Amino acid sequence: MSTYSMAGHLRPFKDYQARHFLWEVSEDGRVATIRLNRPERKNPLTFESYAELRDLFRDLAYASDIRAVVLTGAGGNFSSGGDVFEIIEPLTQMAMPDLLAFTRMTGDLVKAMKKCPQPIIAAIDGICAGAGAILAMASDMRLATPEAKTAFLFTRVGLAGADMGACGILPRIIGQGRAAELLFTGRSMSAEEGHAWGFYNALHPAETVETEAGKLAHSLADGPWFAHTMTKTMLNQEWAMGIDELIESEAQAQAVCMATRDFRRAFEAFAEKRKPVFEGN
Repeated sequence: MSTYSMAGHLRPFKDYQARHFLWEVSEDGRVATIRLNRPERKNPLTFESYAELRDLFRDLAYASDIRAVVLTGAGGNFSSGGDVFEIIEPLTQMAMPDLLAFTRMTGDLVKAMKKCPQPIIAAIDGICAGAGAILAMASDMRLATPEAKTAFLFTRVGLAGADMGACGILPRIIGQGRAAELLFTGRSMSAEEGHAWGFYNALHPAETVETEAGKLAHSLADGPWFAHTMTKTMLNQEWAMGIDELIESEAQAQAVCMATRDFRRAFEAFAEKRKPVFEGN
């Protein structure tokens, strides 16, 4: 067995000092919660929070401790999207090169969330609009309250529904026709619609939705989390593949997972009639 390891190139994120949102880590260090924290304005995003979220999700690829992430908002709302006065108003005064730099930055946040190896679970209550709806969409799973109202409202402010990957990603979650309706009209999708259409994985009361998201995150963190990173990679990569290519990619991915000690641990635990303890190697 090799004595060499890449562990020395990883670092813990338990003590990460967030500047534009709250960062909380569970006692065991495995589950992080990102809490958008401007409740007096329904947790809008700013240029700075976009950039910090992008950089954090990129950097989590090098985390030695975090295995799953919960994304939520403070004060009974998820996020109202870009701040009207701190983002929208300045955008109306920018030249095209700066506007393109901004839209590329926001798109880079979605790319970072998709490439982040940890599963991201969004816990959504109240308003989830504009870029807030995009953050929910870019998460791997979504839990919501019956009061959640999700709106891809870009056309209501004179913009295209094509924002941060919505025209490509949303149809894959809820179907082309339903996505077209939401992106053309900008109307709110109710929690019941979102659950029936597959946008939300489950609905929970407001007082328990974050707890349920935490339970789900912990169940993933305690599972074969190296294999979970492979599942997430394949879910994203196989969008653009034909049948032959995606089956071959999964053959290679599964062979990699079969070579891990976690696979052996699971077999031994099954043979001994006990619960496996996964270590991610």
